[in-house]
Amino acid sequence: MFHYLSQFGDQISVLNVFRYITFRTGGATVTALLFSFVFGPTIIAALRVRQGRGQPIRDDGPQNHLVSKIGTPTMGGLMILSGLVVSTLLWADLTSGYVWIVLMVTLGFGLIGLYDDFLKVTRQTHKGFSGRARLSAEFVIALIACYLVTLVGQAPLSTAMTFPFFKDLVFNLGWFFVPIAAFIVVGSGNAVNLTDGLDGLAIVPVMIAAASFGFIAYLSGNAVFADYLQIHFTLGTGELAVVCGAVIGAGLGFLWFNAPPAAIFMGDTGSLALGGLIGAVAVSTKHEIVLAIIGGLFVLEAVSVIIQVASFKLTGRRVFKMAPIHHHFEHLGWTEPQIVIRFWIIAVMLALIGLSTLKIR
Repeated sequence: MFHYLSQFGDQISVLNVFRYITFRTGGATVTALLFSFVFGPTIIAALRVRQGRGQPIRDDGPQNHLVSKIGTPTMGGLMILSGLVVSTLLWADLTSGYVWIVLMVTLGFGLIGLYDDFLKVTRQTHKGFSGRARLSAEFVIALIACYLVTLVGQAPLSTAMTFPFFKDLVFNLGWFFVPIAAFIVVGSGNAVNLTDGLDGLAIVPVMIAAASFGFIAYLSGNAVFADYLQIHFTLGTGELAVVCGAVIGAGLGFLWFNAPPAAIFMGDTGSLALGGLIGAVAVSTKHEIVLAIIGGLFVLEAVSVIIQVASFKLTGRRVFKMAPIHHHFEHLGWTEPQIVIRFWIIAVMLALIGLSTLKIR
């Protein structure tokens, strides 16, 4: 919305600032942060009243969770998504197809997570609706979004997959790009969902990934910077930096209330949506493989679950004391703050490695 004010820059020179993505990214960050601060307490109070006993706690998990976390409301993703969407609509250039595609994935995955959280709260069980049905719904949304990416993008790059460290290594997948990219988006959403198990554990790595991909989107969408760094120029993706800025602001506001002891949990409403958003931005900017590096912490959490399930079904033994892997470290005696802060450090290191691929070509 504010981007349209730049059209009057010739008459009122100060309005020219709205042309710049960097300025609008900062505005989106601050707006989403203030939205969370202003409306966060009201949202938390409303959810606490409506949910009563709050998010059900797994009885097979760490026993201290049954004491420290019981009664805490979930669906905190509503706070994040509302601030994110409002901020994006205010500050982004709404003529960008990429902005609408990413918002579609974010809200679509958010609705799936909201329904899952609703079933868990009303039934007072940690199991939501059918995993197969949930994945099917996610894939439908992701397939549509990735197909739209191929329409908005410029051929032949729109259906191609690029590789980090190599400036000319590009594989044009044709129509196979759509299902492969959809798998990446769905995998990203569920990996973040698995990471969301301790206070503050998921939201900070999400913000780190959002900051990294906001930077990548800005560079990829700028022909001069893309040429200098020898990365592939993707016209229009620069506006996704504004969306990522909104994620950072909304995430910071949520973290204020999610810091231990948490007043609210993100729930599937937030984790699925934010993971899907990061995946959609990675696909749009043609940095799908870099996502596995920057989001390596989420990959680790997801792989730990896959290994645990496969090992138990094949051998009857568990590799980890509990999966996802952050619960394994809890059983080893690590305190919650130790796990969370150390995982944050890992997320920062992986982000720096991922960003280094922009220069090492």
